[in-house]
Amino acid sequence: MSMSIIRLYTGDDGESHFEEMDIEMTAHGDVVTMSQLMDCHEVQFAETSSGGGYDWHNAPRRQFVITLSGTLVFENRKGETQDIRPGDILLAEDCSGGGHKWKLVDEHPWRRCYVHLEPEA
Repeated sequence: MSMSIIRLYTGDDGESHFEEMDIEMTAHGDVVTMSQLMDCHEVQFAETSSGGGYDWHNAPRRQFVITLSGTLVFENRKGETQDIRPGDILLAEDCSGGGHKWKLVDEHPWRRCYVHLEPEA
């Protein structure tokens, strides 16, 4: 079994790209599947009001971004877009290069949880 997440990374061309990837899960009892543990060192919550956005930037660190509410569109400098909806998990790894921007596209605030990963995790 696996869980699908969205990866945002810097490609060989120096630009940010999106891809779907899977986190492997294994059975844990009769009704639960779990991933392996991952080292992290901080958890942070954030909220952006509906209609908000953020212009070109890079991820400040490798981190999971777990969307709790709000729908937004991420875009890279090549014009490729990725919709992010409540429940989506984004692995932000584009810490260098062209970067990305995002804009909220519904009437809800973007509430999210950042899980800051250790560099080697």
